[in-house]
Amino acid sequence: MKFNYYIFLIAIFIVFTHTSVFSQNDQNFTIILDAGHGGKDPGNSYHGYTEKDIALKTTLKVGGFLEKAADFKVVYTRTTDVFIELANRPKIANKANANLFVSIHCNSVKSFQPYGTETFVMGLSRSDLNLEVAKKENSVILLEDNFKDTYQGFDPNKPESLIGLTILQEENLNNSIILATEIQGNFTHNLKRNSRGIKQQPLWVLDAVYMPSVLIELGFLSNREEGEFLNSEEGQDQMALQIAKAIVEYKKKYFGTGSIVNSKVKNNTAITVSAITTSSSDTIYKVQLLASSKNIPLIPSNFKGLNNITSTFDNEIYRYMYGAASTIQEVKKMKLEAQLVGYPDAFVVTSN
Repeated sequence: MKFNYYIFLIAIFIVFTHTSVFSQNDQNFTIILDAGHGGKDPGNSYHGYTEKDIALKTTLKVGGFLEKAADFKVVYTRTTDVFIELANRPKIANKANANLFVSIHCNSVKSFQPYGTETFVMGLSRSDLNLEVAKKENSVILLEDNFKDTYQGFDPNKPESLIGLTILQEENLNNSIILATEIQGNFTHNLKRNSRGIKQQPLWVLDAVYMPSVLIELGFLSNREEGEFLNSEEGQDQMALQIAKAIVEYKKKYFGTGSIVNSKVKNNTAITVSAITTSSSDTIYKVQLLASSKNIPLIPSNFKGLNNITSTFDNEIYRYMYGAASTIQEVKKMKLEAQLVGYPDAFVVTSN
């Protein structure tokens, strides 16, 4: 049987990165909750407050709230004061075929003045790590008999064969930003906590997972007042509730039924084979140039001379896209154009 090359490429990614293919009737939403540090690694310690303890207590409370919600499956990287190697935390998430990965920590600096929450997403400088892992996983294809005929030229060692993986990786980053926005918004609007924003950093625990992921810094233990709040039962309850509410809202708004076109969240765990094999003909590819809280007029002078700029507005973030193409070949040319005029981090997104 012959398959569209791009469609089958995504299917290969799903199968060979240990990501289960969900049936249309499987509504479970798997969330990995990762309490930072633990055991011989205490994390930050200031004024008698210890990060590993606060992170664990808050994480367990988040899980408690989610376990009461419908259709959630919660998996913890640790539930007691034990040391978990950093490399094993994303492995737990990938093995569980999770939809989201949420790591919970506390901040500190030498000065006792800074305070506030911040949420981190995958860093651009390490955004290709996930693809390298996928390449290694996909290399098992080469061991199969007649793999050239079966996979119609797909070679996991060739960069051009990884465009589907790249799109999924970039969608994960977008979805991570969406979740981070929900979390920070809840902290700010519901608890009146100071927000230090959403930031991108090359953090291994985020870069090595196959799904959207965030790392939350609940606040600064070096700030005595904030540390006291985070160390209290009431503080942990409040912070945990807002994290859980953000996750529930994310699922409610963005987790679709499996269609790669119609689902706003194109997390690889949400894609089904039936959806993949029927949806590509209507897919439009665009090049995302940037995301901003500012509403920028869509004129060429604001986008380094590029024409055909469109935008979307969601969760208080504007996303600006260049062009529109019906094939991967066309959109790759547009992406190169965008990079050449000064958008080195431009990436491909899908639309309909």
